[in-house]
Amino acid sequence: MINIALPKGSLEAQTLQLFKEADLDVKRGERDYNPVISDHRIDKVKILRPQEIPNYIEMGYFDLGISGLDWVKETGSRVREVARLSYSKTGEGTVKIVVAVHESEPISDVTQIRPNSRVTTEYPEITREFFGRLGIPVQLFPSYGASEAKVPDLMDVVVDLTETGTTLRRNGLKIIGQIMESYTVIIANRDSFEDEGKRQAIEEIVTLLLGVIDARHQVLLSMNVPDEDMDRVIAVLPALKKPTVSRLHGIDYYNIQTVARKGEVNTLIPNLKAAGAEDILEIPITKIIR
Repeated sequence: MINIALPKGSLEAQTLQLFKEADLDVKRGERDYNPVISDHRIDKVKILRPQEIPNYIEMGYFDLGISGLDWVKETGSRVREVARLSYSKTGEGTVKIVVAVHESEPISDVTQIRPNSRVTTEYPEITREFFGRLGIPVQLFPSYGASEAKVPDLMDVVVDLTETGTTLRRNGLKIIGQIMESYTVIIANRDSFEDEGKRQAIEEIVTLLLGVIDARHQVLLSMNVPDEDMDRVIAVLPALKKPTVSRLHGIDYYNIQTVARKGEVNTLIPNLKAAGAEDILEIPITKIIR
């Protein structure tokens, strides 16, 4: 059995929804910080700040956890990255740790930042390493939220996490460099991953989670097709491997089932109908295990 650490805060809702869709529902009682997942592979579950999880994973308090790559790098934790998840604290996809200054500053690149500038950030270690590589001495001031609001009155530079840069621009700041991309990761304790029993449990849980992520972007299409239109319809169809084709009883029709990308269905369905498909059904998929 394995112990799991899940993130609270900005990653919490998306992570709990992912586990629910994977039939690993996180059930909370009166003591919300000690939830339970009713699965024989899982012993203990904790919901913690994502900043803390990489260290706890490295120390062996948990076998498996979910955090941001940014916090794995910031804490310098020696953990195994098992899988990447397609969401971040600001939505889907990746986010970026960027360097920004007030729009009135006459600089356009990080190399132009003045020595001993005041830099505020939630990522002091990443920032210290970045400016160290550039050879620019700076004064670091750890931030505990609303970092962008401190420039230019209190600080000269902000190093912050962003997806589109909209919040920074809204506060009169401009991005002049990028330090790294970040995304949500499933991480494991290295010793746990070398243990045969725990590794099997970890891989099975991760398979279920990734199956949900994959299924979110796919749908199952089912349709009936006259014999004479089969070739035209098959030519239009996508598939994971090949479409499934079965004969309908007593008539010259076939039923075809295939998996298609959700973002392409609105274009695909009219094309299938034009090719001769009838009775087209679009069916949600809960998991795809490849």
